[in-house]
Amino acid sequence: MQIALLSDIHGNARALKAVLKDIRDKNIRHVYILGDLCYRGPEPKNTLETIRSIPAKVLKGNADEWIVRGIQKGEAPEHLLPLMRQEREWALERLTSDDIHYLENLPESFYEKFTDHVTMHAFHATPRSLFETVLSSASDEELEQLVTNSDANVIAYGHIHTPFIRKVNGRTFINTGSVGLPFDGDPRPSYALLTIEEQSVTASIERVSYDISKVVRQYEANDYPNSDQMKSILQNGRQPS
Repeated sequence: MQIALLSDIHGNARALKAVLKDIRDKNIRHVYILGDLCYRGPEPKNTLETIRSIPAKVLKGNADEWIVRGIQKGEAPEHLLPLMRQEREWALERLTSDDIHYLENLPESFYEKFTDHVTMHAFHATPRSLFETVLSSASDEELEQLVTNSDANVIAYGHIHTPFIRKVNGRTFINTGSVGLPFDGDPRPSYALLTIEEQSVTASIERVSYDISKVVRQYEANDYPNSDQMKSILQNGRQPS
């Protein structure tokens, strides 16, 4: 069995469609999406419609929660709140009440037993929160704090936009990276591919190419509130300083 894990699409429908084509080309039939679907990209509606049209299991991320109920103090740097709230309003104008209802009712974690020996716990940021951050540079001890189901030997999450795979004390910890806004210096979308046998699991990070310049032009054409910063992240694959 092969499973694709992807996350942090952020309204980048072109990147999402490139990843889904790669998944189809590899004949992968099981897809998990670990949150942050619409917010901060030029095509929130197209992105959500694409996600809802495929047989994927989908989780809620912090950005989905922001779309539903707004961005609260303490959840982002104070000086960025006004602009981020403008971005949310821009996205809301392009979504329907049914879209918001869909986001509001997404689950926050998956617990999947694939075989007697392979069990996955998947969530957006941490098992306790949509907002906490566990970086790729985290220590083994910090990663092990993500374990709340003692028999889960695959721990998968998104949120940090930086893909990695690490083995710690017999468990495989996976971050999918980001489909829509990578932060690891490679602007290509990333996703994680799991290959599950009866008694073992292997994982890899897959990268997919697409025409980033077209998404840059979408930010410009759609009068996006924070287009200069978002275009820079998109083109450089780097988190804003």
